[in-house]
Amino acid sequence: MSNIVAVVGRPNVGKSTFFNRLIKRREAIVDAVSGVTRDRHYGKTDWNGMEFSLIDTGGYVVGSDDVFEAEIDKQVELAIEEADAIIFMVDVETGVTGMDEDVANLLRKVDKPVFLVVNKVDNNKRAEDAVEFYSLGLGEYFTIASINGSGTGDLLDAVVEALPEKEEIDEEELPRFAVVGRPNAGKSSFINALIGEERYIVTDIAGTTRDSIDTKYNRFGFEFNLVDTAGIRRKSKVKEDLEFYSVMRSVRAIEHCDVCLLVLDATRGFDGQVQNIFWLAERNRKGIVILVNKWDLVEKDTKTAREFEQHIRREMAPFTDVPIVFISVLNKQRIFKAIETAVEVYKNRTKRIKTSVLNETLLPIIDHQPPPAYKGKFVKIKYIMQLPTPQPQFAFFCNLPQYVKEPYMRFLENKLRDEFDFNGVPVSVYMRKK
Repeated sequence: MSNIVAVVGRPNVGKSTFFNRLIKRREAIVDAVSGVTRDRHYGKTDWNGMEFSLIDTGGYVVGSDDVFEAEIDKQVELAIEEADAIIFMVDVETGVTGMDEDVANLLRKVDKPVFLVVNKVDNNKRAEDAVEFYSLGLGEYFTIASINGSGTGDLLDAVVEALPEKEEIDEEELPRFAVVGRPNAGKSSFINALIGEERYIVTDIAGTTRDSIDTKYNRFGFEFNLVDTAGIRRKSKVKEDLEFYSVMRSVRAIEHCDVCLLVLDATRGFDGQVQNIFWLAERNRKGIVILVNKWDLVEKDTKTAREFEQHIRREMAPFTDVPIVFISVLNKQRIFKAIETAVEVYKNRTKRIKTSVLNETLLPIIDHQPPPAYKGKFVKIKYIMQLPTPQPQFAFFCNLPQYVKEPYMRFLENKLRDEFDFNGVPVSVYMRKK
């Protein structure tokens, strides 16, 4: 399970630029309007061979600076509570501000590694100006320019060195199903309805991750660990509805599971926060089942379910091969269908396909519809194999891998799905040189 590093600081100090540089994604374009883009807040990165999750706390605050004043303490407290290390970013152009001092006051009391980072230092004059940040009482600082990346290497060396070694937990190789979703979607009720009477609970393992509860579940021939993110203790100073909070929780649960049961409230729909959690699971290559709860509260005609499902699939594109189950926890409708579906998805995720079968099935399809020629050169795919990874990843060996573009890779992924059923599971396709 990877460590979590949180980036905190007031708005416009360059957190998002730094974040994007580290997770090497241009999709979260830095703009002046703070809003929710699906890649804005969370990414995985690695440095010197150590992988960690990066959280950009700034992405969670929508609104003006004065709204932020009220929120920043909450953000920082959450980061202190949840992260393994904290990067506190300040801006050399504006110098020390009152808000920086507030954050520093909170961070001085923390017994976790805190890195004070002075951003926008791109010349000697500014390097001299950075000295005033000693006044924050956080000791040595790092100077960087996140726009061009200078100084980030030294910072990351220090961060990685300070991160705790995570011990790999595998008491038992039982599949782990995490129940995730935004607050009040019905996660706790779903788990209670499932576990039902006391006698079905085999054991309660006190959080193998430090903030979720695992329940070993054994019923109808299914045995797995159920990871409950809903039953997490409420934090004294944290508002339960804070978006950051539930995403932070979901990060830990998702990284540590095989299949995510994403519970959403039918009356609220597949909104921004639910999408954030969905993309989190997809990016971590986990199995996914979407459970539309409170379906009993929705006004229905014959087409409602189909229209609702089509809407969700449009929002999920391009990864639309995900089971969607309509449930009502209150009326105990289709609860077990949800678990059966999760077990199917788990089987799909751990499926191994023989190399001979892969080649016999897919090579004729590829011959019939080869990759488009590029600059007059023809790509020949000769051989296919599944890689020995925990989730489905396939290598296609060919003469000119660099000429195979995204649309054709998606075509290959869809053919793999058609032929071998990877419903609910992200599939990765790689082109390799033969």
